[in-house]
Amino acid sequence: MSLHDEVLHDLDFSVIAEDEDYLTIDKPSHLLVHPTSPNHPSTLWDELRGLLAFEIANGGQISIITRLDRETSGIVLIAKHHDAASRAGLAMQNGEFDKRYQALAHGWPDADEWTVDSPLRRKGEFASSPIWVKQAAHLDGKPSCTEFRTQQRFENRHGRFALIDCHPLHGRMHQIRVHLADSGHPIVADKIYGVDETCYLDFIETGWTPNLERRLLIDRHALHACELHWPAQDRHWTSPLPSALQLFLAT
Repeated sequence: MSLHDEVLHDLDFSVIAEDEDYLTIDKPSHLLVHPTSPNHPSTLWDELRGLLAFEIANGGQISIITRLDRETSGIVLIAKHHDAASRAGLAMQNGEFDKRYQALAHGWPDADEWTVDSPLRRKGEFASSPIWVKQAAHLDGKPSCTEFRTQQRFENRHGRFALIDCHPLHGRMHQIRVHLADSGHPIVADKIYGVDETCYLDFIETGWTPNLERRLLIDRHALHACELHWPAQDRHWTSPLPSALQLFLAT
């Protein structure tokens, strides 16, 4: 755990499916996918090296095909050898994977279905931004289109929210998060694209605090990779909404 993680989290992942070519896991929120520094906290990559030690010792490899942000939970696909990685990589390049996410977002959308077709570019390349990784809509950005469907409108002690099905037609950095925010319905607890971007700057400086908990409501942004479909290979994986997000729905 890093010094910024003052709240302990269960970082254990579960296996959804496995065969001789691929391993599909359900990643919990807060688990990094790849190492980011020499003294990094435990990552999915580290855990996979232990889990697939036999395969690696016999000429296999670990290739993470679908990657998620640290706070995003859900399905991650791993290839276990070179040929499998090549097939999946080419399929990814050709847009053969169909991905779906679920998000808890602020407010009640007026529409049951809508589409955001808005190119994205790093904001710091064309405007001032204190957050280096922040993306924003820009005509000169990379094509980015997301289809949204309102699954449920609900109200709890914090206000009005919606459970939204998200279908990205492209795979740009932070695409769903930007497009929902631009729709007027930012994802719950999104430190960068939520109701106040200073939450991200405060978190970097202080780590998780009671003040941030009051402002963000939960300790992770409420985005979950719930479905991955590879029609050409007749492969389909699903992951249920995590219990923490289900609890937010109910209370």
